[in-house]
Amino acid sequence: MNEYKAPVRDLQFDLFELFDYETHYQSLAGYEEVNAEIVGTILNEFDKFCSNILSPLNATGDEEGCVWKDGEVSTPDGFKEAYSQYVEAGWPALANDPSYGGQGLPESLSIILGEMRGTANWSWGMYPGLSHGAVNTIKLHGTDSQKKRFLMPLIEGTWTGTMCLTEAHCGTDLGLLRTKAELNADGSYRITGTKIFISSGEHDLTENIVHIVLARLPDAPMGVKGISLFIIPKFNVNEDGSMGERNAVRCGSIEHKMGIHGNATCVMNFDGAQGYLLGAPNQGLQAMFTFMNTARIGTALQGIAHMELGYQKSLAYAKDRLQMRSVTGPKNPDGPADPIIVHPDVRRMLLTQKALSEGGRMMIVYTGKLVDVIERATDESEVKLAEDMLSFMTPIAKAFLTETGFESANLALQCFGGHGYIKEWGVEQNVRDARIGMLYEGTTGIQALDFIGRKVLGSGGVLLQNFTREVHQFCKEHAGVAALEEFIEPLQSLNKKWGEVTLHIGTKAMENADEAGAASVDYLMFSGYTCLAYFWAKAALTAHMALSSETTESEFYKAKLVTARFYYQRILPRTRTCEAAILSGADNLMALPVDAF
Repeated sequence: MNEYKAPVRDLQFDLFELFDYETHYQSLAGYEEVNAEIVGTILNEFDKFCSNILSPLNATGDEEGCVWKDGEVSTPDGFKEAYSQYVEAGWPALANDPSYGGQGLPESLSIILGEMRGTANWSWGMYPGLSHGAVNTIKLHGTDSQKKRFLMPLIEGTWTGTMCLTEAHCGTDLGLLRTKAELNADGSYRITGTKIFISSGEHDLTENIVHIVLARLPDAPMGVKGISLFIIPKFNVNEDGSMGERNAVRCGSIEHKMGIHGNATCVMNFDGAQGYLLGAPNQGLQAMFTFMNTARIGTALQGIAHMELGYQKSLAYAKDRLQMRSVTGPKNPDGPADPIIVHPDVRRMLLTQKALSEGGRMMIVYTGKLVDVIERATDESEVKLAEDMLSFMTPIAKAFLTETGFESANLALQCFGGHGYIKEWGVEQNVRDARIGMLYEGTTGIQALDFIGRKVLGSGGVLLQNFTREVHQFCKEHAGVAALEEFIEPLQSLNKKWGEVTLHIGTKAMENADEAGAASVDYLMFSGYTCLAYFWAKAALTAHMALSSETTESEFYKAKLVTARFYYQRILPRTRTCEAAILSGADNLMALPVDAF
């Protein structure tokens, strides 16, 4: 069965044709020399690592899983060697600060490589993936001493990082956490408590692991206003950066999970572990959001990863598997049957995967530009707009892409029929691995509440208007292009409908607060489909312009137009169902008494 091959051409289309990253990089201080040629070289080199090293380990990781013994965790065969190669090649340092050993390349490029790494082997990719959030959190909130002690080995990849939030009695409601922190005479803290569901909490890939941990000081107020953030290394770190004694933090067990078996999901026991306050006392949740927002973009990538992997496998299978004859006549007359790709329903499943994965990738590349602007732009108004737009896009990307990622993974399995249900082909693993994405970093329901409550209604509609204004301007500029009429007119109408539906929810919520919660998930999905409609309209325009010039890749651009048309005609009508559900209100959810369930 085929292994993963990175969609390099599609990435180049998004980066340099659709969103003009070359101009984008040239406009930001420090990125002026980054161009399409350099990025292309990096993509091709990283593709070799992902395709040749990581992808073959994907099934191995699933079959072997991680092994816990006496507080230590062994990763599957080949994982440690692959990680050593990853570090030796300098990949962890790619988009980090040169002051701490980084290469200073754009963060957006790191995001793109994250998709490739995750599609090749999501379980393996989580080990280095979480370090990025730890780096960002320490860089923004740490003291100079903390940066000096922890950043360089994290950036170089010789150490990895985790985030430790969840406790058995509190998941999303972090205000209930009980882990406590007591001040030591030397200014450090003694941390006591147990955290669960800690991805990469213990492993054998690196010599040290840096945990970013939420805990409560003795005099802290109740609830989320009394949470502080701490750095707790597996091995204590001396002032000169050398490692000291083993800290009092141990892995109590690892979870036996539905998927991502190659990644250790740990119960971590902090038994008076030495930790260091990160940021201000009782401001830990705000500081942790730096980590969480990084992780949410990373989880959005997980949706794309499972879409892409499933699509590549099911496309290859559909071209090869012979089953029945086409109802319009044989397409493989010299064979006993036709390949199943000739059948309309198989085409439906493949095109749905293609439209969602390529459209979702456009969404990720769009958010990558915002991250770069926030990181490097000097114009305050430009940075503020990018921050607002990223705040708006993050819950959509995380929730919508993981929901559609799971849908796509299931469609890939369906293309295989009964063969998809057995392990041989790897698509049932892809389904199992994909399922966690809708739970990580806040479930779909939590993301939807955040989106409608804080980002849309909480901003008085301003964050939504930033995006709908951009869509409106695009439609206005291209309204006269006859070849794009099939995309522009529905997009313009849907963009207007978005505002109307939002106003309806806001008005109803003023009378009954449950109305916002009742509408939230349907509203987020409506928003996600609308965002992809905008990106597919832009892709159709770009493809149309390319076909109007002399191009040697006409088939590539024609495929973009056909896929855009499929999205608009077959997938975008889902917004009508979302709208109907939203308008039905909260009563059909809340009328049934609890005891009647």
